Amino acid sequence: MATSDSLPPRSRAARWLKRALIALVSGACVGYALVAAAVYFRQETLIFKPSPLPADHQFGIAGVDEVTVPVVGAKLSALHLKLPDPRGVVFFLHGNAGNLQTWMTNVDFYRRVNYDLFMLDYRGFGKSTGRIESEAQLHDDVRAAWKQISARYAGKKVVVYGRSLGTGLATRLASELQPDLTVLVSPYFSLQSMADEIYPWLPGFINRYPMTSNQWMAAIKKPVVIAHGDRDTLIPLAHGERLRQVQSATELLVISGAGHNDIHKFPAYLDGLAERLQKL
Repeated sequence: MATSDSLPPRSRAARWLKRALIALVSGACVGYALVAAAVYFRQETLIFKPSPLPADHQFGIAGVDEVTVPVVGAKLSALHLKLPDPRGVVFFLHGNAGNLQTWMTNVDFYRRVNYDLFMLDYRGFGKSTGRIESEAQLHDDVRAAWKQISARYAGKKVVVYGRSLGTGLATRLASELQPDLTVLVSPYFSLQSMADEIYPWLPGFINRYPMTSNQWMAAIKKPVVIAHGDRDTLIPLAHGERLRQVQSATELLVISGAGHNDIHKFPAYLDGLAERLQKL
């Protein structure tokens, strides 16, 4: 029987190369599996970037009440602008970072258009307790928050508003509530489509937060307004354009020069939103 030492040099080299390739492929497979597992189990830290606040934090926003929304296993912090005789309410679901202190910035705008504003922090954000564990939990928390204030707005206009990450939550809620207007600012087609763009080498089942806005959009029967900046590099305008095509009553408002984080500062956005709220 021939040993490796007795093999011709070319045969020994071929055997060594084969073993090296097997080791390389095995190592790559193990590495891929480890990365996929890390993405699967650590998605919350990849998606959500909360800024906690101490329990005794005072928001200090004139005319805005601090509210607690009890949910299973946690208490959510919320802020509620209540006007004397509002036309309705804007139920606002914010993005994946910050907290109510950083998001509750356009209160005077809602006073001018005469709409109450309700905004909540997700688990782990601001003064909200607990931690986000699943997409289903997020949707349940949003429903609980709406249920807590819904009776106050019987017979008035209801606007469900989502910004960035919150657009998926808003779209799902709107598909169930059928509000008078749904406003989606800087939306994704779905979080799964975003994941496919960022991590094309990962299989779809790895994503535990697919946020299928495109599917929920089809169930919304009333008007939808999408506002998207044409310089948004985080969630490109193409996502808003694709989402618009899903629902026939959707209007796309492209804000020239706006990016992802500054769209709310542009007069074209503020004027466009005010016009649509006042038409209801």
